[in-house]
Amino acid sequence: MTNLDDIVDIFELLGDWDQRYQYLTELGEKLPPMPEALKTEANKVKGCMSQVWVSAWQDAAHPQLINYYGDCDTSIIKGVLAVLIQLCAGKTIAAIEQLDVDELFARLNLDEHLSPNRHVGVYAIVTLMKQQARALQSMPADLPRKSPSIRN
Repeated sequence: MTNLDDIVDIFELLGDWDQRYQYLTELGEKLPPMPEALKTEANKVKGCMSQVWVSAWQDAAHPQLINYYGDCDTSIIKGVLAVLIQLCAGKTIAAIEQLDVDELFARLNLDEHLSPNRHVGVYAIVTLMKQQARALQSMPADLPRKSPSIRN
């Protein structure tokens, strides 16, 4: 499980922003592919300049823990999405609700290196991730909580 301190440590080791952008791009490239069946309007992030999709799911073996699939059409935001997924993957709904976007921006110094429009998009991504986690929590216990047509 990754926490914000781990990501901050890596960012500090990288030095300049060219290296940090490259790291974000590499993180985005390492995201597991999101099944096309999950790229629906319901999973599309509204208010983001990029085309971004997020889908929360719970593993039957650990239903209290949330995981995410995600995809984006731009490399830097896909990297930021990968960071958000790392921060939320395998966490409880309560832990996901605690994700503080302002702290993320401040500690990674993203506020000075992403445009205001991108800031709005990242907030929208986190909002959708939290909404999806809450929706899973409110589902009746007898319904499947794993994303459809996904094979692990």
